[in-house]
Amino acid sequence: MIQSIDRAARIMNLLQGARRLGISELAAALELPPSTVHGLVKSLQAHGLVAQEPNGNRYVLGPALLKLSSVYLDTLDVRARSLRRMHELSQRTGLASHLGVLLGTDVLVIHHDRRPDGSEQMPETGPTLPAHASALGKVLLAYDDDVRERVLAGELPDLTDATVTDAAVLREQLAEVRRAGLATSIEEAVLGDAAAAVPVHDEDGRVIAALGVLTAAEAFPPAEATLRELRDAGHAISRDLGAR
Repeated sequence: MIQSIDRAARIMNLLQGARRLGISELAAALELPPSTVHGLVKSLQAHGLVAQEPNGNRYVLGPALLKLSSVYLDTLDVRARSLRRMHELSQRTGLASHLGVLLGTDVLVIHHDRRPDGSEQMPETGPTLPAHASALGKVLLAYDDDVRERVLAGELPDLTDATVTDAAVLREQLAEVRRAGLATSIEEAVLGDAAAAVPVHDEDGRVIAALGVLTAAEAFPPAEATLRELRDAGHAISRDLGAR
């Protein structure tokens, strides 16, 4: 492992989630001298990977990452093949839909199709969700033995009063997801939000993504017609990817 690259990557990981940190805070987290961290941060800043706050001494992730993330998303075949199906799903259900893949023990949202009602909505492509507290994540954990065991063996962060933090309870939920082919979450990561999700398979039958619809918690559970549209969309995307 190249030490300088490893340290630079750790700096960017510390700044994810819109965090703003100064040199001394980064140095303390990395257990490195401030002078060393300052040099690394300035190199990252020169490439647009890190930016300094205007009139401040704290640093945030830089604009170059947006371009890199867009390039990465464009290379994902599952995303490209899902765009039309997801738009149709949102139009038919009146709900926002999103598509996620595993990123470590989190879920990376690689596409988000907005509700068709024209209301103001936050763009949701690009953020990560905790796998244990999201419908997308529960689908992906249910079908990935290695990542599931890593998540269950570690701490399950408590995000809301509804977050499942007991590994035994989560294991039972994931077994049910495999039986039903459907996962749900109600205010487990964000108060007021609920979701349902289904698996997306590739040509080898592996679950490579999860497709979900989003709704307000008070409107949960979705109507059977909505769940049927969700399942049909998941099957259609899987067929487009070559699954039987």
